[in-house]
Amino acid sequence: MAALREEFEAFGCTEVRTYIQSGNVVFDMPGRSPAEADLESALEARFGFAIPVVLRTRAQFRSIVHDAPSGFGQSPDTYHSDVAVLKAPLTSAQAMRAVGVRDGVDEVWPGKGVVYFQRLSARRTESRMSKIAGTPEYRSMTIRNWNTVTTLRTMLDA
Repeated sequence: MAALREEFEAFGCTEVRTYIQSGNVVFDMPGRSPAEADLESALEARFGFAIPVVLRTRAQFRSIVHDAPSGFGQSPDTYHSDVAVLKAPLTSAQAMRAVGVRDGVDEVWPGKGVVYFQRLSARRTESRMSKIAGTPEYRSMTIRNWNTVTTLRTMLDA
């Protein structure tokens, strides 16, 4: 994560912070908005392999949390709650079709540039959430658990 932070700083980002070991980066970029493709090129040049980048502004990230379905993420002992953040041109409707839902286990809601996914913890091995990893749509999203999403939002607001 230190090397990832360094690369973002070399790209011109400031206030670069990372969270856990899964590529979550929070940063400022005074004067311009970086393009996902530009960051992807810089990261591939540095690390030698493709690293998909999905960017959201502070306002967009706040909306992800604010616009979550009522009660989403509020019962972590009962449900595992995740958010799939989508990379354009993938739409919520397309992502929803790629997610298989098992009745009584999974619930899925579309959002603006995201899909909210919740599965019953007691039956999580029956969930179809893991099936999304084998789909073409998976390459155009990043999935984060609700705790990570809310922590990133807090980091953005700090």
